[in-house]
Amino acid sequence: MEKESDGVDNPTFEIEDANHYNVMSSFDTNDPGPEKKKISLMDNDRNKLAYTVTDVPPWYLCIFLGIQHYLTALGGIVAIPLILSKELCLTYDPLTQSHLISTLFFVSGICTLLQVLFGVRLPILQGGTFSFLTPTLAMLSLPRWKCPEWTQNATLVNATSPVFVEVWQSRMREVQGAIMVASCFQILVGFSGLIGFLMRFIGPLTITPTITLIALPLFQSAGNDAGTHWGIASMTTFFIVLFSQYLRNIPFLMPYYSKSNRKCQFSRVYFFQIFPVLLGISISWLICYILTVTDVLPSKPETYGYFARTDVKGDVLSRAPWFRFPYPGQWGVPTVSLEGVFGILAGVISSMIESVGDYHACARLSGAPPPPKHAINRGIGIEGIGCLLAGAWGTGNGTTSYSENVGALGITKVGSRMVIIAGGVLMLLLGMFGKIGAVFATIPTPVIGGMFLVMFGVIAAVGLSNLQYADMNSSRNIFIVGFSIFSGLTIPNWVKNNTDLLETGIVQLDQVILVLLTTGMFVGGFLGFFLDNTIPGTKEERGIATWNDASGDTENCCDVGDVYDLPFGIGTKFCTSSWLRYVPFCPKPRELPFVAQENNNRNTYIETIH
Repeated sequence: MEKESDGVDNPTFEIEDANHYNVMSSFDTNDPGPEKKKISLMDNDRNKLAYTVTDVPPWYLCIFLGIQHYLTALGGIVAIPLILSKELCLTYDPLTQSHLISTLFFVSGICTLLQVLFGVRLPILQGGTFSFLTPTLAMLSLPRWKCPEWTQNATLVNATSPVFVEVWQSRMREVQGAIMVASCFQILVGFSGLIGFLMRFIGPLTITPTITLIALPLFQSAGNDAGTHWGIASMTTFFIVLFSQYLRNIPFLMPYYSKSNRKCQFSRVYFFQIFPVLLGISISWLICYILTVTDVLPSKPETYGYFARTDVKGDVLSRAPWFRFPYPGQWGVPTVSLEGVFGILAGVISSMIESVGDYHACARLSGAPPPPKHAINRGIGIEGIGCLLAGAWGTGNGTTSYSENVGALGITKVGSRMVIIAGGVLMLLLGMFGKIGAVFATIPTPVIGGMFLVMFGVIAAVGLSNLQYADMNSSRNIFIVGFSIFSGLTIPNWVKNNTDLLETGIVQLDQVILVLLTTGMFVGGFLGFFLDNTIPGTKEERGIATWNDASGDTENCCDVGDVYDLPFGIGTKFCTSSWLRYVPFCPKPRELPFVAQENNNRNTYIETIH
């Protein structure tokens, strides 16, 4: 039974279709029940979905929420090319930086569409991954790839000269080749079903040091950028923290016209909770612009605080083309080196494990049953294809599932994959607008540094949060985590300062060892994996049992076949043969019907077909 809306009791977004929109349950004002009962009922209603994964919202809602997902992923996608630019010798070439940003948006759009349509088929966005960032930086820090001194001097850089172009493109081609070859391993693991086998040995004590050490070694990059003007960087951090933590539960009342009630009503929209990074960057950016036009910030490059000016990167916005179509091989033919491939493999493994966790979280938040093995295999395989495409297009990075956008599903209560398809199309289109990438390339350096302080801290904390599944009262687990993380910081630092002591006389082998041992996530992840699987401990103590528990609340779940079957009739027409049960990425004929469960509201049962 529904009550008549009073205009302000709506959740984050108003859905006009009453079949999908779950309003709060009505309360009998004469009910003598305790207030706690009302709060419990309200919480239950708030947890219901307006649209589940297979529902199709109105087109305007798909566009609006697609834009929201695009903006949610904005911070992470923009940050990656900006971090890579220094090691690619592009510090003083903002136009090329804008091309990299646009290319990453374009490829992320393609990969999102592939994942939603043919991969795991959940509403999960694809974008650049920080897992690839650490090994890429380690590879580019090799002596032969270190940037010449003159590329770090703005007065000596001519961005259009063939010499400078070859300097940065040769490094980009090396990164491309490593990503493309390493992605073939991910494709193999996914489509062969090996991911399920690997997950038997990988638990929280392996994941924690791996993900934590993605962010911790980047403290120097964050500090250098923030240090160009600590006042601006601190202001940016303050705004992001203010919006994301202190003001997150403060709604804005947005008016809308309800056709059913024929009157104007209001819907609560939690802007601070949805767009904290975007709002923080925008406000700081605007303040930097005001301080620039009023000449409060210094105008001499050698003066502290100069890089907080918005005109430092020159006329990149005017020089950027309105339309630019990214294409494979736009920086030349990729090159491959053994050390680069081994380094990126560490990022690939980390990305795969993280994505499996994202699939289960996305399923719970979108009203879908836990993903079956064939869907997970297909999802990992498609992510491998996405990394292959990212390498071919020359983004300098791979692609993975975005945890931030999984969290956005819980905020909007709209789990429809059509919304993510709209977001993917939007990323694809905006990636062809050169001016869009140019705008983000002009963000002042200390603003970027302030964003990094928050973003890298959150990534490190996400890694540590996996320890909730393990028994941290166990001295065994405390030793493994502490030793792995500390070694992942200590060993790479020592190796960077003592490369001569590791020379074997074989150049290729030396480079492989150097890249692996200077990649903190590989060192920490490997030690965590080795110790966790060799030191005696129960599955409960290690957290493996809880970690691999994919069960969840399936009260509002859809049919397994409707969610995870291949689209356009592929699953029902071409995957019906009994021999396909041996193909790891095809829906099994006996898995298509949904598992029987009781519907408490309707008192009906859906029978399982065996």
